[in-house]
Amino acid sequence: MTMASAVKVSITASHDGGNISLAPNASPTITPTGPRTAKCTVSLQIRPDVYTDLEKIAHMQYFSFRSYVSGLRPTSDSEGIKVLTVQYVIENAHATSYPEAWPGTTICYSSASLDAQDDHLWKRNLTTKYSDGKLSWTHVHTLNGSTFFSYYPPYTYQRHLRLVSDCSAAAATRSILSEYRPLVESLGQTLEGREMECISIGSGNLIAWIIHRQHPGETMAEFFAEGLLHRLLGIESSNSSSSLLDETTQRILTQYRLHIVPCMCPDGAVRGHLRTNSVGSNLNREWATIHEDYPAPLPTRSPEVFAVLHKMDETGCDFFLDVHGDEELPYVFLSGAEKTPRWGERMEALHGYFAGCYGRANADVQREIGYPPPQSEEKALQYMNVGTNQVSNRFDCLGLTLEMPYKDCATNPDSEGGFGPLRAKRLGRSLVEALDGVAPFLRAEGEFWSVFSEEDRYVEPTDNYKEEGFVMLKKRFYSDVRPHDN
Repeated sequence: MTMASAVKVSITASHDGGNISLAPNASPTITPTGPRTAKCTVSLQIRPDVYTDLEKIAHMQYFSFRSYVSGLRPTSDSEGIKVLTVQYVIENAHATSYPEAWPGTTICYSSASLDAQDDHLWKRNLTTKYSDGKLSWTHVHTLNGSTFFSYYPPYTYQRHLRLVSDCSAAAATRSILSEYRPLVESLGQTLEGREMECISIGSGNLIAWIIHRQHPGETMAEFFAEGLLHRLLGIESSNSSSSLLDETTQRILTQYRLHIVPCMCPDGAVRGHLRTNSVGSNLNREWATIHEDYPAPLPTRSPEVFAVLHKMDETGCDFFLDVHGDEELPYVFLSGAEKTPRWGERMEALHGYFAGCYGRANADVQREIGYPPPQSEEKALQYMNVGTNQVSNRFDCLGLTLEMPYKDCATNPDSEGGFGPLRAKRLGRSLVEALDGVAPFLRAEGEFWSVFSEEDRYVEPTDNYKEEGFVMLKKRFYSDVRPHDN
């Protein structure tokens, strides 16, 4: 046996949320490059979601896998391979839902665990490049063991269950929360039998619904949910005194009754899907029937939306936020219900003011770059099955979609860490200040917006930003997929 043949690279995606497979006939071959060094290429393919009948596509883009290296010798040994340079290549990157999003992408990696205490250890691989329809990067392995590679760090179902458990424990044991009537409940079950958990808290009259991760591969959304829930329930505090809730949090809990769904699509999340549940339903196209031959939501196809919308009809809604991630645009931004039937001066003013409040609370939030509104009211009606549009019009309330980047955040760039889990959690925590700011106006009467300053006006966004290699999508309404044959 040669020294190189003792070195092995094993690829698995067995953790929940994992997604990758070796390309056919692509077993890694280790090639010596020097007395103590070697290299190899690992050819990979992303697995597609279940086919989506409504959109006529099998979505794919998200990936997460574990690379296990063995056979490297310690530096103290006089013989053997000590350094292995691996080029990882995703062969079918050109066939993904958003191939235009790959330029500027830097994949995430960590040699630590997938647990919360290691969130800060995720880094960006700056060798990532998209060329000839393939996404590739190089990683130098100097130790035996695991390295995780992901489009964005995974938020596992085990961690989801821990988050729900922590919320339940806080609700049951912290007396300071009792006046805010915390409740952890299941609104129903998914098609694979997972609970649709909802955490409710607050004694106020305003009803806010905040949902996350309708698209399961947008894992940053559940990191956001964790940050928000930890602040609302004081989970990061070890004592039971009032100090576990800061002043702003206490104030919004007297203004609102908040209903928070941390993961709308747990089945898809476990499967490592990008956008769909276990039967191929894109949940953010399941909020209403807009095609006669495709009634929605249905408990047999989209029970997640069916359950949440049923509960929302019971409680009403004064504020709605749907938390997502965007593959293409390297910004945090908000998208509203522009040009839908209820859109007007009031909704436009609330949108602008909320965005201003959020931007003052967190510098990652900006307003100029985002999804351009539909060109007409007629075009907007084609998207009334989108959560934000449906809820905004159903309840005549401010409804927003929040998007976070897979890429580094161009507003506050950090090439090594990018917009990682810690920043997503921090953005979730910052939502409290934005909710506090907009609360007096959500159901105000008259032209209340006359008191708003110019910096809080609504800004119509564009997705045309300057970046080398950027190709603007021809269709960019509500994260639509551009057909490959256009």
